[in-house]
Amino acid sequence: MIRTAILLGFLFLNSAMCTDPNVVYICNSGNAKKYHLNPDCRGLSNCQHKVVKESLEKAKKEGKTLCKWEK
Repeated sequence: MIRTAILLGFLFLNSAMCTDPNVVYICNSGNAKKYHLNPDCRGLSNCQHKVVKESLEKAKKEGKTLCKWEK
């Protein structure tokens, strides 16, 4: 029982730390110029709209560049 709990805890923490390199986050303001690798990025703190997931490929095609806080 304890082993199962430990294993489940490890799997949960491990999956939370793994991010999809093809998914980025943007502020859905209509004029966002940056994309973010982390939804908790400091650069998104001023977003007054919804933060949405988007593919990295789409963000780049739209001319967005990586946030300066994540370089």
